[in-house]
Amino acid sequence: MTAEDREYRKIKVLITIKTYPIPSARYDELVCTAGVTEAGDFIRLYPINFRDLPFSQQYKKYQWIEVMAKKHGNRDVRKESYRPDCSTIRILGEPIGPGDNWAERARYVLKNKARSIEDLKDRWKADRTSLGIFKPRKVHDLVISPDDPDWKPRFKATLRQARLWETRGVSKEPPRKVPFKFHYEFECVDTRCKGHRMMIEDWEVGALFWKLVDRGLLHEDAAKKVREKFLGELCGPDKDTHFFVGTTLEHPEAWIVVGVFWPTLRPNEQGLGEQRLF
Repeated sequence: MTAEDREYRKIKVLITIKTYPIPSARYDELVCTAGVTEAGDFIRLYPINFRDLPFSQQYKKYQWIEVMAKKHGNRDVRKESYRPDCSTIRILGEPIGPGDNWAERARYVLKNKARSIEDLKDRWKADRTSLGIFKPRKVHDLVISPDDPDWKPRFKATLRQARLWETRGVSKEPPRKVPFKFHYEFECVDTRCKGHRMMIEDWEVGALFWKLVDRGLLHEDAAKKVREKFLGELCGPDKDTHFFVGTTLEHPEAWIVVGVFWPTLRPNEQGLGEQRLF
């Protein structure tokens, strides 16, 4: 790491990824936020206790922000990882809307898109790339499986202890834990691909699940509705579906889906939703 990397510098990022918040023994509560620069390079910002940010700093997806940040230390070797000074977060205007079939969003998001997961794994070996976006050849399914209904006791105890004497109006309780895991099953446009089963940890999955539960749906029915949305709609035959993917600090060589980019296919592209192997 260079001396420049160890210094805070101003970074402008278009937010494209927010993972569901989880309690963290190290960081209190962790939301992994990521996005792209104007050059299309990915940036990961953590830790950010998003629920505790002042409302004026609570950014949305596809919104430009400025923040002072520096590279993480040797513990995190992923090239896109930066530690933000959350007090410096400044929102730059309104979110970019989906007008003209997401064209303005795509201008930045797809600038440096990868060809496949296999391509991204090659980049990890070459330069520790750990974030990217690509278009799957075919999405086969979104599989729902039961998960623990609550956070691990040690996480909850650590969070409560850390916040016992807080006076700044922070959230005393961790976010509700979704009692299911959701995995995409898909294949890539790459002759090396043997198919993938990959967990999705997009904030919007958890938010949609609890929104449906709060409307009166049983947990199992809410999970099925999430599947309908994230498979039937976001990965429908009329969508130009791309996956945002990344790795975790604990498992830097294991990739997960952290978001979906899903504009509608243009009329001359209808029927070409599946990419060809070449």
